Amino acid sequence: MRASSSVWPIPVTVAPDKLAQIQSEFSREWLRISTSAQQGALAPPADRRFRSEAWTSHAASLMAAHTYLLTAKTLDSMVDAADIDEAVRKRLRFSIMQWVEASSPANFLVTNPDAQRELIKSNGQSLCRGMANLISDLQKGRLTQSDESQFELGKNVGITPGAVIYQNRLMQLIQYAPTTQQVYKKPLLVVPPCINKYYILDLQPENSFVRHAIDQGHTVFLVSWRNPATTDTDGVDQATWADYLQEGVLQAIDVASSISGSRQINALGFCVGGTLLASALSLAHARGKQPVSALTLLTTMLDFADTGVLDVFVDEQHAQKRDQELGQGGLMSARELGTTFSFLRPAELVWNYVEGNYLKGQLPPAFDLLYWNADGTNLPGPFFSWYFRNTYLENNLRVPGKVKVGEHALDLGTLSMPAYIYASRDDHIVPWQAAYATTGILGGASRFVLGASGHIAGVINPPAKKRRSYWAHDDAVPSAAPATGAAQWLDNAAEHSGSWWPDWAAWLSTRSGAKVRAPASAGNKKYTTLESAPGSYVKVRAQ
Repeated sequence: MRASSSVWPIPVTVAPDKLAQIQSEFSREWLRISTSAQQGALAPPADRRFRSEAWTSHAASLMAAHTYLLTAKTLDSMVDAADIDEAVRKRLRFSIMQWVEASSPANFLVTNPDAQRELIKSNGQSLCRGMANLISDLQKGRLTQSDESQFELGKNVGITPGAVIYQNRLMQLIQYAPTTQQVYKKPLLVVPPCINKYYILDLQPENSFVRHAIDQGHTVFLVSWRNPATTDTDGVDQATWADYLQEGVLQAIDVASSISGSRQINALGFCVGGTLLASALSLAHARGKQPVSALTLLTTMLDFADTGVLDVFVDEQHAQKRDQELGQGGLMSARELGTTFSFLRPAELVWNYVEGNYLKGQLPPAFDLLYWNADGTNLPGPFFSWYFRNTYLENNLRVPGKVKVGEHALDLGTLSMPAYIYASRDDHIVPWQAAYATTGILGGASRFVLGASGHIAGVINPPAKKRRSYWAHDDAVPSAAPATGAAQWLDNAAEHSGSWWPDWAAWLSTRSGAKVRAPASAGNKKYTTLESAPGSYVKVRAQ
């Protein structure tokens, strides 16, 4: 196997003995498949795309499915055997994966017996509906992954009662109404990722993390990041990483502290929101302030040494391109961000919908999480270019003093408050080992908890569903725990059935102060209600 292009500037070779072994395995498996097919005994493949009766009852289609899967397996074996640097191997594997998923016989009408049956059964109407779906998606500029007509923000998603009590050019701050007569003295500030909209944490009442925290007696404040648009004229497209720390996170902390009357509050950051939160607190510490007494980080990276599959996009050439395009202003579009993340899992998030929406003329079912997933956000160009270079490329945040905001050098090791660090075991965006590495960066003792499932489904796991599980230790992880200890940590961890939310709630309750009477209304004299939750910023859709 050889390749020579701008992507692969050096030959990609496989040693003769390894290539011979791969060829032998291919021939042996091909003979088995062919013989079984001739005898009418070819079993259905395990792959869900080819398990239906239409595939298994049609000999040619079943053979095509097995041939496709064998080819995919062989290509993977050749990538594994290639004599190349590991970084090049990752990129080659990613590229091969894209080609393999795109070439599945399930993706084409002429080779998909399920779609052909639907075409005949509907007298051609499935094809008409499919073309209508395709035209609609082309107009939207994205795949439809959920029946979006069934959801409306503020009506049946993002409906936890609250009020916007502060806003600036980067964010609105929401204070939620209490559901208990007494609340903890220290409020909880939630910092979601600015790369997505906050209501992933407040989808519907039965799976709202925000509602769960409120029901535990916490006064919850939440940052709703602005979705900048090309038509904005206030300079938001020039906002920097430092702006997000100061005008975003630290300003939200000041407001929450003022309204609650608590000198210190508790804070939670999710994904990029956790990176922002930890960086902002490091800046506050450099200025001689310690505004947060207990820190929660959900699927967050502070050490970017292992960025998982996203590593295929990270190199100096890409960083320079972003610096030139966006470093002085402009927007990183939600469409580009959304497409990138979808193609990290193309079988599930792209080609599955090509088959259903276009070949079969179906509409996907209503799913609140996927409705949210399609509601993307733009990012200010300078923010994005700084973030890409200083985290994914150069991994500067974890180095004490390497990053400065003005005259203040950031040192995440100064964060000595207790921390609750959550990771998802099957997370393809934040590998759980990378999240565990945070325990070796923060200066205080951490409770590390590992949940089942992925980046979003692992986090949004309400207790009432009684689904999945999580792993934890009785003892906290000591400060400066080595990242290499992740595997050992898991080996010694106990698995618990159900949601990790009660574990977190029990941890936070002992660090939230005494109970006081719940506030009768949102805000105070200085910060008054501007509008009802979910607010106007979150309703702006990216074009």
